[in-house]
Amino acid sequence: MDAFRLWLLAAGRGFQILAALVAGGGGFYLFLQFGASDGIDAFDILRAGLIFISTAWLAIGASGAFLGLLTRAPKQPETSGPLSTRTVVLMPMYNEDPRETFARLAAMDESLQATGYGASFDIAILSDTRDDARAAQEWVWFHHLLDVRGGHGRMFYRRRDENSGKKAGNIESFIATSGAAYDFAVILDADSLMEGETIVALARRMEAAPDMGLIQTLPQIVNAKSRFGRGQQFAAAFHSPVFARGQAMLQGRTGPFWGHNAITRVNAFAESCGLPVLPGKAPFGGHILSHDYVEAALLARNNWTVRLDDDLGGSYEEGPENIVDHAKRDRRWCQGNLQHSKLILAPGLKGWSRFTFLQGILAYISPLFWLAFIIASILAPLTATNQPNYYPNEYWQFPVLPPDQTSKAIGLAVGVIGLLIMPKMLVWLKAALTGRTRGFGGAGLAGLSALAELLSSSLMAPVFLMYQTRSVIQVLMGRDGGWPPNNRGDGRLNLRDAWAASNWISLTGIVGLIAAIWLTPALVPWLLPVGLPMIAAPLIIMWSSRPSRTALFSVPQERAQPPIVTRHQAICDEWAAHPAQ
Repeated sequence: MDAFRLWLLAAGRGFQILAALVAGGGGFYLFLQFGASDGIDAFDILRAGLIFISTAWLAIGASGAFLGLLTRAPKQPETSGPLSTRTVVLMPMYNEDPRETFARLAAMDESLQATGYGASFDIAILSDTRDDARAAQEWVWFHHLLDVRGGHGRMFYRRRDENSGKKAGNIESFIATSGAAYDFAVILDADSLMEGETIVALARRMEAAPDMGLIQTLPQIVNAKSRFGRGQQFAAAFHSPVFARGQAMLQGRTGPFWGHNAITRVNAFAESCGLPVLPGKAPFGGHILSHDYVEAALLARNNWTVRLDDDLGGSYEEGPENIVDHAKRDRRWCQGNLQHSKLILAPGLKGWSRFTFLQGILAYISPLFWLAFIIASILAPLTATNQPNYYPNEYWQFPVLPPDQTSKAIGLAVGVIGLLIMPKMLVWLKAALTGRTRGFGGAGLAGLSALAELLSSSLMAPVFLMYQTRSVIQVLMGRDGGWPPNNRGDGRLNLRDAWAASNWISLTGIVGLIAAIWLTPALVPWLLPVGLPMIAAPLIIMWSSRPSRTALFSVPQERAQPPIVTRHQAICDEWAAHPAQ
């Protein structure tokens, strides 16, 4: 079986690389054919190279989804009977609402105790809060948690004087000072929720696999209210399991770690995951922001298995409710992923860990390739020696390409769009055939939701492209984005706030389309799907932040709310009515 899995792993990785080369090569060829009528110059080759990189990147994601559709999560062994190990549940905090956060811990502790194995688990709150007034509230709510749950002796709270290393340093500090008391540690975020049975199952799977360094669950988004949030929630519930299955299949023993909703072996983490302080100043130097993938790579380097168990349910988190909050969080991830350029050649890393670093870097660099291609295409007439005649008579009419170029352009566009759409449509088809769509309101509603998610994500894509481009440019210019706190709760934005956050995107879209009309009018129809959403960015941001009141984007967690989510909300309501003193 091990030999077969190794063969399957090699075949999957080979398929992904081949798909990227074929798609990228096809895009390169079609684009050069597209420009062949007026001769191929260096500028055409540059644009074809940008198409190759961008299309190959899309093919990597599409092939991962295809592999996820063809594979199933293997049944993982678990121990039975009493637990022979001790586990600590770690909740890092950074300027969070203490009532909401501690209510999550109360719900999880209640769920753990209901399993009958609660005595094997402790809870530790690791505060990095910088605001003294909020820290005082944390202390009050912690004692309230102790009293409500009878947590004396098994629930602990500490606040660091300095938040060196951010979240990674917070956890590392706990491991160094208190980790020896535990075999395993479940790592959460402040918005995490996990069913007690899921936490127990994680501990049992760690017990059954002595070489296991870390098991990552697949968190599902809950409590989304806005149009943007519910779209993200649907995509996470409907599409992400397939994409994650493909990722898990490709990564094998060097699987992903997303920094939360995971369990790690404490001694493995302690001996492997001491993170270096990168040389130089931020943003490329200093403490590593995207620490999770680095920790997974360091565990794998020491021959510990890192695995994604996407078959486990009962793992939840919350997501941003608007595009602006998502972009702020994405700015930190961008800086952290680009820092990995200093680690990609670190000694002893597994080959796939290096490839994972490269994928993370490309995830933020690839929008620059698309933007560079658009800009280069608009400016192409300034460098062309033989200008094509887009206006066949003396009267102005809608610009057109010659028929042979039009067919090739359409072929290129269809190929690119197919790489974006086909995987998600195949996910819907398989879900409809296997009955998985029942939890999403049936095959019809799930199909409409998938289509709506495709349309809305396509509408927002140019806005995200601009935010990611700005993030990369800021990092390359040496600007440190730091670690801003997350915004929780209602993310509704009015038009003034949306305009303040995105007016530069609108102005860029206006300038780009005017330049295209002046220099390359035949490209204007092809640029409208990018340019118009950029111009309308404030409206899109405002509209998508408003509450969603449609049956679209229905997910199983809404139709039958998980017990842990229900209990957390009940505790929040109870504590709001009777605040801690």
